[in-house]
Amino acid sequence: AEEFVDSHLKPGRMVLFMKPTCPFCRRAEELLCQYPFKRESLVIVDITVTRNTEKIQDYFQQLTGARTVPRIFIGKECIGGCSELQEMDRSGELMVRLIEMGALT
Repeated sequence: AEEFVDSHLKPGRMVLFMKPTCPFCRRAEELLCQYPFKRESLVIVDITVTRNTEKIQDYFQQLTGARTVPRIFIGKECIGGCSELQEMDRSGELMVRLIEMGALT
């Protein structure tokens, strides 16, 4: 699980770990897809395609203090879940961070 999660966390990349059945995950994905990301700068990872969903969520708990999805990362920093993402979007902080990391076209 650690290797699976850590392999996606890279500088200059935003990663959304999600489950397709989760309404908060879908909301976060819809919000992120409104931004003009460069190729490879936004990675959406469906954790249900692995057999280790529980272990992945246990690792999220260890890494971020929460096992819930979505878990959203900018580089190796977890920014939280859907409500944190929505607040960053509302305040303009998300746009600033994405521009700073060079993720947008």
